[in-house]
This record gives sequence, C-alpha cells and structure tokens, in this order.
Amino acid sequence: MKRLSLITLVFAVLSLSFFLLLIFLRSPFIYYPLMSYQDVLDILTPLVLIPIYWLLFKYAANDESSPVEEIVFMVLAAIWVEGQGLHLSSNSINNLAEALAKKQVIDITATSIYQLTYFYDEHLSHYMWHIGVVGFAALLIYREWRRPAGIPTTWWATIVAGLVYGISIFCIFLEGQTLVLGLPFTITITLLTLIWGRRKMAHQPILAFFFISCLVAVLLFGGWGLYWGGLPQFSDVGLI
Repeated sequence: MKRLSLITLVFAVLSLSFFLLLIFLRSPFIYYPLMSYQDVLDILTPLVLIPIYWLLFKYAANDESSPVEEIVFMVLAAIWVEGQGLHLSSNSINNLAEALAKKQVIDITATSIYQLTYFYDEHLSHYMWHIGVVGFAALLIYREWRRPAGIPTTWWATIVAGLVYGISIFCIFLEGQTLVLGLPFTITITLLTLIWGRRKMAHQPILAFFFISCLVAVLLFGGWGLYWGGLPQFSDVGLI
C-alpha cells in the first residue's frame, strides 16, 4: 500500500475531529433534545476509526498477520470501543445533569448517581479508551518494526499527520486525566525511535507517524508544564 502515509493523515484528521472538535457541538439534537449533536456524531467514532486502525494494521507489515497479532488487535479493539462507548453515554448524562443544575431545574450533582456517572465518565472510560489508543499504537509499531513492508514514507503527509495527531493525544491524555499512560508512552516512543529507529523511518511510515506525534505531544507537555508549573487539565485553568 503505497499510500500508507495518506492513510495516517486521514486517521489523524478524523481522530482530531472525533476526539476534540465534537465538543463544540453540544447544542440539543433536534430530534431528541436530551442528546446533543456531539452525542449523536460520537456514535460514529468507533465505526469510522476502528476500520482505519485495521487498514494500518494490515498494511504495516510485508506478510499476513499472525493469529496472535489478530487476537491482540481484537482485544484492543474491544477495550477501545467499550471505553469509548462508556464515555459517550456517561458524558452525555453528566452534561445533561450539569445543564439541569445550572438552569435550577433539578440538581443531582451532590448525589451518588452523579458521582457514579462521573466515575464512569472521567475515570474508568478514559483509562479503558486510552489503553486502547496506546495499545493500538504499540501494536502497529511492533508489527511494522519486525516485518516492515518497505513502503517509502511520504514525508509531507506524515509530518502533517504527526502534528495533527500529536495535538490530539496531548489533549486527550491531559484533559482525560490519563497522563500516567500518555506521558510515559510518548516519551518512550520518542526515545526508542531516536535511538534505534532513525534510519527506519524513511521506509516505515507508521513508525515515522507515531514518532512525530509523540514528539509533538512531549514538546506540548513540556511547554504546558513550564507555563503552568505543572500539568493541569484545560478545564482546571478555565480554557474549556
């Protein structure tokens, strides 16, 4: 697949759209106002991104995938989808509860119902989803590293894709409170590639894509940490 770099670009743009840009569509859905347009479109997230993960997986290596690799892919897909789905529903309920409280219709934010929903939304779902994100990246890099297909990297597409996806993962790990996953992962991939993979990137577009993404994320983490004297969430500093 000579256009593997272009697939990473499509993947990065769609990830940015579904992970971040949907938050600007929180207005009530016209056909069922208890939901927002964000909720409705977020249903499409795994239906769009998991098939692209599969394309990257299939074209990463120069041979057919092994049964073990395919099982790992399916397990990661299940974790990713379950985490995303859990986040979709609990985040939707949380947003509704907070909106009703602000309008002084009913306030359940001090109840156990809200606390449980918040746990699903901000903790369990984020960790499950982001374990899938990290796991998929590691699997794709591993598969290409061991049996590369030898596809030339299209650098303009890979650089743009890496910049876009690097911003995305910086934001989801920071705001998702999953820095314990995201920070070690991005640093590890950056150092691993710099030390052992520099010469591989010209013919390993997936490695090049994730290296640029992780490098961008690490630089953003560093800049954010220096500016704020730590790594607060966007919501903690009033940016969302």
